[in-house]
Amino acid sequence: MNSSIKNNTTLLFYPKGDPRLRLFALWYFTILISIWWIAGILVLGFEQSWLQFIVSAVIGVSLQFVFMWVHIKSHNLRAPWEGGFKNLINFLVPAYPPSIAIVMLLYPNERIWPIIFAVVLAIGSKALFRAPVGNGTQHYFNPSNFGITLTLFLFPSVGLAPPYHFTENVSGIWDWVIPIVLLIAGIIVHEISTARFPMIVAWLGGFIAQAVLRSFWFGTPLLAALAPLTSVGFALFTLYMIPDPGTSPIDKKAQIYFGLGVACVYALVQINHILFGLVLSLTIVCGLRGLWMHGQAFYLRPGRAK
Repeated sequence: MNSSIKNNTTLLFYPKGDPRLRLFALWYFTILISIWWIAGILVLGFEQSWLQFIVSAVIGVSLQFVFMWVHIKSHNLRAPWEGGFKNLINFLVPAYPPSIAIVMLLYPNERIWPIIFAVVLAIGSKALFRAPVGNGTQHYFNPSNFGITLTLFLFPSVGLAPPYHFTENVSGIWDWVIPIVLLIAGIIVHEISTARFPMIVAWLGGFIAQAVLRSFWFGTPLLAALAPLTSVGFALFTLYMIPDPGTSPIDKKAQIYFGLGVACVYALVQINHILFGLVLSLTIVCGLRGLWMHGQAFYLRPGRAK
């Protein structure tokens, strides 16, 4: 396959990087989140329905295929799934984790349409919001976070899933085991395959620092400001949304700026008493990074007068 064709097709939905590590992380997250949502319904007490999870996954994967099909037809390119069923599955799977995460984190009661709306926004953002990178382009909004954020602000009747539902049906030592397992699982994959550990440390350090500063300057009770650290939802956000390899920097210094930036924006959101601070702060920082990427591409474009 011609290298330019390969870049243009794969970068429509995939980040740059070692394909083997990328696939390892992809399937790791896919298997882990599948176990989590099935166990969530059967054991843990998730309040979403089987139908919401299944419909979200089907629509997300279908949109992944449709958007790429339109792209390759309109640009006369080869399909990234050419070469067999394995290539097709590896292409479709990236749409699955964000589709499932949307259902896990949103609570529209029994309604299915807000979930569908969020999934369309999430997968659609991968095709619409892209910045030039090398010979191709790369999306810069975290898909599930983008879909969740816009759905929360456009539909006031939809809220975030209540924190208790992640461990509603368990008690005792399991209240500690589940967050610890999620923490270890996330650290392993980021240490082995994504190289996003500096970003995680910067985000956590920034979160603690902003909590202390809010307590000192604005009188916010320190324990209340730090309370999100104890929730399973915060662990999910910290380990599986902020360090998304496809929408976060590769360079270690840039990772630190990114993690600290999310913490700073979160503090500003909290100070101004705006709801849904975690997802909103990440959406804002991803958008700012996208503008920076476009600015860099414009400044470095061939033929630009020096």
